Amino acid sequence: MKHGSVITSVRARLRTAVLRSTTVVALTLPGLAHAQDAGPPAPTADPTQVRPGAYKLDSAHGKITWSLSHLGFSTYYGQITDVAAEASLDPKAPQTSRISVTVGTPSITGLNDKLDAHLKSPDFFDTLKFPTATFVSTSVEPTSPTTARVNGTLTLKGVAKPVSFDATFNQAGLHPVDKLYTVGFDGRAVIKRSEFGITAYLPMVGDEVTLRLEGEFKAVP
Repeated sequence: MKHGSVITSVRARLRTAVLRSTTVVALTLPGLAHAQDAGPPAPTADPTQVRPGAYKLDSAHGKITWSLSHLGFSTYYGQITDVAAEASLDPKAPQTSRISVTVGTPSITGLNDKLDAHLKSPDFFDTLKFPTATFVSTSVEPTSPTTARVNGTLTLKGVAKPVSFDATFNQAGLHPVDKLYTVGFDGRAVIKRSEFGITAYLPMVGDEVTLRLEGEFKAVP
């Protein structure tokens, strides 16, 4: 083979190798870019995928909205904003999960200064004498794949009574803001205030109080 033919042959082989390498890179890079852009897995709405362990309520997203009949003319709404809670969750045995809640009663509000002062008085919560209320679960009864009935003891104004609330699992996963693993629930309970010694203005102001619960729990490291 002549010298010129050898050089031509080598150049052809180099061009083929370069083309093959370029093709491989072109096919691979989009996949790598996609993998890098994918980020963390999306939150799951499947409670069986929740990480087991200890959790603490995010106080900024843990509130109780209360409502009751006002003289039969309307349903009055207010909130309790000082809520702390700890939970132990086990998705494989949800009936063993537990929760304990402490509520700062001075945080109760009816969104009216005069009413707020009255709610803190001995007529209602007597917050100077009873600055906290507590709920400690005793059992959890799954009622569907994403709901459960949580039974426990509510201590309010010095009176302890059995109370249950219905919890609904929303989702779990890394929170997009603080990047912490978070589990979110909603809840609902109905209690009779007279059973806890809060009898002012009965029966004009309703005895049954509906509690709507909001909770985002952060995994404890």
